[in-house]
Amino acid sequence: MLTYLGQLTLRLAAGMAELPAALRERQAAYLAAAQQPDGGFTGREGGSDLYYTSFGLRSLSMLGNLYGEPAERAAEFLRGRLQGRETVVDLLSLVYGASLLEMSAGIDVFADVPSGWQDALADRLEQLRRPDGGYAKAAEGQASSTYHSFLVLLCRQLIDRPLPEPQRLIDFVLSQQGDGGGFREIRAGKRAGTNPTAAAIGILRILDALDDEVRSGTIDFLAEMQTDEGGLRANTRIPIADLLSSLTGVLTLIDLGGLGRIDSQAVREYALSLEVPDGGFRAAAWDDAVDVEYTFYGLSCLALLSGVTLAISE
Repeated sequence: MLTYLGQLTLRLAAGMAELPAALRERQAAYLAAAQQPDGGFTGREGGSDLYYTSFGLRSLSMLGNLYGEPAERAAEFLRGRLQGRETVVDLLSLVYGASLLEMSAGIDVFADVPSGWQDALADRLEQLRRPDGGYAKAAEGQASSTYHSFLVLLCRQLIDRPLPEPQRLIDFVLSQQGDGGGFREIRAGKRAGTNPTAAAIGILRILDALDDEVRSGTIDFLAEMQTDEGGLRANTRIPIADLLSSLTGVLTLIDLGGLGRIDSQAVREYALSLEVPDGGFRAAAWDDAVDVEYTFYGLSCLALLSGVTLAISE
């Protein structure tokens, strides 16, 4: 049975194949140029890191370009990070990047790692669990995070180590839902957000704990997040849409059967408006630069909405 991320990878690749060849080609060229000499990918400043490398590999994978020399270089970069003490975000980036390389290029990044590494990683992740059933961002953190709980669950799926006591995580997630139907990132948070809501629904779907009441409330909440720009905003205090919130909101609405509650063509037009002529995507209307993270969000948004009728210039 495919993992959540495995299923999403296939969905995005199928949608990407429906987009115009010219768009795919310029984005593939941008990503090829963005790969660093060490095989990794970087953000807007600094050297290659696991976080941005994951987005570079995910984008190349959905475009069908994760093979050959670029894949070999990326594998060497990941192998060079196997002994590091990484954050949960970077651990997931490493494991998922390795999974993509195995699936797309037949490269086993963990081939020379001693057996039992999956159990060691699962034990390390479990050290982040808190009494309320959720997972904190780091070992020193006291508050459980909806987003990082989702990352732990995804990582456990990828290494085939089921979550212990899943009901405890379900209870934590449900405790994060606010009156308006959305979900908070931490218990002390005063406002629900698009992105923690997407993470919460991802957890509930994976653990088969999504009921009609939560489904309905979440759709209502996300339907309110679309702005006049066409995209979705992060929360009700932010008036401007962004690509990350647009992607997570669209994906969640699709999975809940609620995409019809927003103008999906307007979201697609919004995503297209953030593509730059030479390839790459900006984060939002205020942004003046591109990076591989937001390029992944832009491409993914377009891939998910590829069935929506909209003429795109070749």
